[in-house]
Amino acid sequence: MQEGKTIEISANEGNASTVTFKEGHSTVPSRDELPEEVKSVSEEFCLPYLQAIMFACVLEDAITQLRILGECNNEMRITKTMADISLLRAKKFQIKEPRVKEDMTGIGMKDLGCTQYKLDKLVADRVYFTDVLMETYLELALDRCFHSLTQNNKEIVDAEIYRNNLIEEEAKNRNTRRDLMKQLRQQRNHIKTVAYDTDLSIDQLKSRVEDAALNTEIRGRYITNWERARSEQHTQTIHDKEAGPSKSICYYRNRADQEHRIHTEVELLVNIFINDTLRKVENWMNKYDDDMEAIDLKIAIMKNKYQDRVDTRISMEETYAKHKELMKNWNQFKVDREKARAYQEKMKNSAIVVQAWWRGLLVRLELGPYKPKKKPIFPPKKKK
Repeated sequence: MQEGKTIEISANEGNASTVTFKEGHSTVPSRDELPEEVKSVSEEFCLPYLQAIMFACVLEDAITQLRILGECNNEMRITKTMADISLLRAKKFQIKEPRVKEDMTGIGMKDLGCTQYKLDKLVADRVYFTDVLMETYLELALDRCFHSLTQNNKEIVDAEIYRNNLIEEEAKNRNTRRDLMKQLRQQRNHIKTVAYDTDLSIDQLKSRVEDAALNTEIRGRYITNWERARSEQHTQTIHDKEAGPSKSICYYRNRADQEHRIHTEVELLVNIFINDTLRKVENWMNKYDDDMEAIDLKIAIMKNKYQDRVDTRISMEETYAKHKELMKNWNQFKVDREKARAYQEKMKNSAIVVQAWWRGLLVRLELGPYKPKKKPIFPPKKKK
């Protein structure tokens, strides 16, 4: 085997139990774990050891080439990653997926030829083919048989037969659907025919109802006009018989209305005259009251003016007496002031005379500030 692949074989009392491939492939049960029938069949079809090893080497090379081919196709891997980005993101952020998934989940029946479905089919076929080769390789290497390859081939054949059966069943269903559609069209045509006949009957009934309504309206109009004519005829007959008494009644009614109107007008005229007289009397009374109020107001105003003049005269007399007293006091004040001024003038002149005499005396006698000053005696200057 190539590097990087290991096969673990756990033995229990000399018998191999399980063979596991390390790179994530499914496990293959050993011969002891197979049923008795399968074990007997596998023992019958066991290959010689040399042939089994040769086939295993061929399958090993094929598996290696398939893996190299898958790892080298970077463009397909990138495209597949971009197509499954939503699923990868959900796995990254640990979003729970539904436990039960249907086979048709995420598949659009109207867009079966898109690139994503082709990539999914290619990847699924490659993984399936690799798993089958790996299981066959392990069986050849360990048990010298190819039971898994036979079983997978049988599953493929059964799936193909199942698909063919589905195709045949689909064809039968298509024929049945065609027959049912034909019956449906016939039933629809029959229903349309019945509906058309029913609509025709309904239209006839509607026309009859409309005719009956028109006839009823015409008859009703005729009866109404006939009754109106009979009523007018009877009314005219009654009017002809009652014309004379009616005229007399109208004449006397008009006379009574005229007299009543004249009486009402005379009464209205008298009431107007009485109201005018009462209005004039009331106006004169109002005028008398207004004049009396005006005269009383004038008298009150004259009294107020007279009282104001008396008060003014009294205040002026008092003011005159005060002014007279003030003038008398002012004249006495001026006389006293003149006497005081003359006395002060006389005393001032006397003081000036006395002061002049005293100053002259001091000057003549050389006394006081007028005393002669002694001349300062300077020391004699030294001769050089």
